[in-house]
Amino acid sequence: QVQLVESGGGLVQAGGSLRLSCAASGRTFSRYAMGWFRQTPRKEREFVATINWSGGSTYYADSVKGRFTISRDNAKNTVYLQMNSLNHEDTAVYYCAAARVLSTVTAFDSYAYWGQGTQVTVSS
Repeated sequence: QVQLVESGGGLVQAGGSLRLSCAASGRTFSRYAMGWFRQTPRKEREFVATINWSGGSTYYADSVKGRFTISRDNAKNTVYLQMNSLNHEDTAVYYCAAARVLSTVTAFDSYAYWGQGTQVTVSS
């Protein structure tokens, strides 16, 4: 079992930055690929970014590529999402998720554990 707790969301002006954190419980954090997803009331939950077990491989949705950076610190059982150049379309609830695989994974149903989400609101 893995429990995930996101933090770092909030209100930011367009063009600004935020850094989300996701703290995981348990001793086996490094055995999981991690991902970030986001959801708005009008859209299904969509993939944002994923990172493999070691942090050596990442993959991003086209909509955030070049602006967002996913990273992890296995010693701290934490995954991060640095978000720069935010715009109104980035407004959403952001979810952290853990998948029982070592490599990057983008499919929603590949993730076994989910956090409760953190709200990010970008004002124009």
